[in-house]
Amino acid sequence: MAVKPLAYRMRPAEINEIIGQTHLVGEGKIIRRMVDANQLSSMILYGPPGIGKTSIASAIAGSTKYAFRMLNAVSNNKKDMEAVVQEGKMSGRVILLLDEVHRLDKAKQDFLLPHLESGTVILIGATTSNPYHAINPAIRSRVQIFELKPLNEDEMKAAVERAIHDPERGFGDKNIEISKEAVSHFATASGGDVRSALNALELAVLSSKEDDDGNILISLQTAEECLQKKYFSHDKDGDAHYDVMSAFQKSIRGSDANAALHYLARLIEAGDLPTIARRLLVIAYEDIGLASPQAGQRTLSAIESAERLGFPEARIPLANAVIELCLSPKSNSAISAIDTALSDIRKGKAGAVPDHLKDAHYQGAEKMGRGTEYKYPHSYPGGWVAQQYLPDTIKKAVYYEPKETGKFEQALKQIYQKLK
Repeated sequence: MAVKPLAYRMRPAEINEIIGQTHLVGEGKIIRRMVDANQLSSMILYGPPGIGKTSIASAIAGSTKYAFRMLNAVSNNKKDMEAVVQEGKMSGRVILLLDEVHRLDKAKQDFLLPHLESGTVILIGATTSNPYHAINPAIRSRVQIFELKPLNEDEMKAAVERAIHDPERGFGDKNIEISKEAVSHFATASGGDVRSALNALELAVLSSKEDDDGNILISLQTAEECLQKKYFSHDKDGDAHYDVMSAFQKSIRGSDANAALHYLARLIEAGDLPTIARRLLVIAYEDIGLASPQAGQRTLSAIESAERLGFPEARIPLANAVIELCLSPKSNSAISAIDTALSDIRKGKAGAVPDHLKDAHYQGAEKMGRGTEYKYPHSYPGGWVAQQYLPDTIKKAVYYEPKETGKFEQALKQIYQKLK
C-alpha cells in the first residue's frame, strides 16, 4: 500500500490540533463554539491554497465523530453525491467536504439543496474564489461563510516542527537534525501555504541519506534546493489578483513609490503585462488627471515600449511610469465630475435640451418659434458669451470642482472661475 504524502498524514484529527485560524477555531470563536455545542451548520471556507480548508473540515469531523467524506464539485458526479446522502440518511448525518464548490453545477446543486435543508448533509465547501462573487446565491443563502488567512511565520514553524517530531504521522521515528535556518526557510519561502512547506520538508527528508550515526542532516542549502523559488501566490482570476491590483493603485495614489514598486514586482512576476498596462492608464487619468495631464501621455508611451520589449526588459519602462505617477501631483476632479454627472442621469435628472441648443436652430430660432436664438460664441470677443447650456431642471448643477494641484489645473481653475 502506497504511503500517503506527509501533508495528508499531518492533517489534524480534531479541532485542538489545528494550527492557525484562531479567529475561527480559537477558544470562544465561532467554529469552536459550533463543535463544542455539537451544533454544526453548513459553511463555505475560502482563502488561498494550502492554508487549512481541508484540515478544518477533517478536524470538525474528528471532533464531532460524524462520518466525513470528500468530493470535488467538478470531478465527482451526482451519483457520488447520492452515495454520500444515503450514508447520511443511514448514520443520521454526514459531513461533506466539497472542494471547488464555486464550480458546482445546477444539477448537483439542486440535488444537494434539500439535504442541506434537512441537515442530513453538513456541507463544508472549500474554494479559493470569493464566495460572495463566485457561489450561487441558492447555496450561499444556506451556509455560513468564513475567510481563512495565510499562516504567519511562527505558525508555519510550528507546523514544520510538528511534522518533524510526530512519531506516528510525521518523521518522529527518524533521527532528523535540521538547522534553524532550514526550518525558517520552509516557513517563510512557502508564503503561508502549509502544504507547500510540508511537501518540501518531505522531499528533503526522503532525498537525504543517513550519516554513519543514522542521522538525517537537513541544512539551509538542502531546504533551499527543495523549495527553490520563493512562494508566490497570484491567481489572475482569484482574490489575490484583485487585492494586489487594489494595493498597487492605492500605493500610487498615496505617493508611496516603494510600495507601488513592490506590487508592480508581484504583477511582473506573475507575467501579467496586459493588466499592468490597463491599470497604469486608469491611474494616470483617474488619480493624477488634470494635475499633470502629460503623465497620461508618458504612461501610454511607457506601456507601448513595455509591450514592444516584452518581459524581462518591459520592467524598465513600467518602473519609470510607476515612479513618475507616484511622485506626480494628484487630482481626481475629472473622474469626480463625470461620476457626479452620471449619478444625476441615473437618478432621472436629465431634462429637455434647451431650445436654442437643438439641432434645428441652424435655421434661426424665430423661424422655428422657439424663443431665444443660439448665440455663436466665435462671433463674440474672447470667443465666449453668456447663455444657458444645461436643461432647466438642473441649470444650476455644478459637476467640475477644480483643485489646486499642478500648474495646469490651477490655470484651468482661473479660467473656470472667470467664466462662472
